[in-house]
Amino acid sequence: AARQSGSTIVGTAIAVNAANGEFDYLIQAVVRAGLVDTLNGNRQFTVFAPTDAAFEALFDALGVDGIADIPVDTLRAVLLYHVAPGERFSGDVVSSSRIRTVSKSFLFPSVHDGGAYVNDARIVAADVDASNGVIHVIDTVLLPAA
Repeated sequence: AARQSGSTIVGTAIAVNAANGEFDYLIQAVVRAGLVDTLNGNRQFTVFAPTDAAFEALFDALGVDGIADIPVDTLRAVLLYHVAPGERFSGDVVSSSRIRTVSKSFLFPSVHDGGAYVNDARIVAADVDASNGVIHVIDTVLLPAA
C-alpha cells in the first residue's frame, strides 16, 4: 500500500471518509473521546477502524441514538481497544495469536471462512497506510471484556 505522505491516522480516516463516507461515527467518537492528538502523535499505531454501519449496529445494541449518547469514559475505553501500539500490517496481524491494545487488553486475530478477523469483526479492508501507522477497516465495533 502506498504511504500517505504526511497524513496521520486521523487525517487518513478523514480523507477516506470524504471519499467513501465510512468513518463519520469513528471520527466523531475520536473527537469526543479526546483522542485526536494521541492518534496524530509521533508514535506508530495500528487502528482497527469500525465502519459507520458497525457503529449503527452498536447504537442499536445499546439503545442509543449516536456517539453523543455514549459516556466519554466508555467511548474512550472502547476506542483504545481498537488501537495497538506499533505499525502492524495485515500479514503481521493474521500471523499473531493475540495483539495487545493500548487499553492493555488483547485482540485475537484469526483467519476462517475466507476472511481475516479480529475477535468477531471481519477485516473488510486492510493496510490503509498513514504517516504514523496503519488502519484496518472492520465491520463490527469491538467491545472490551467487562
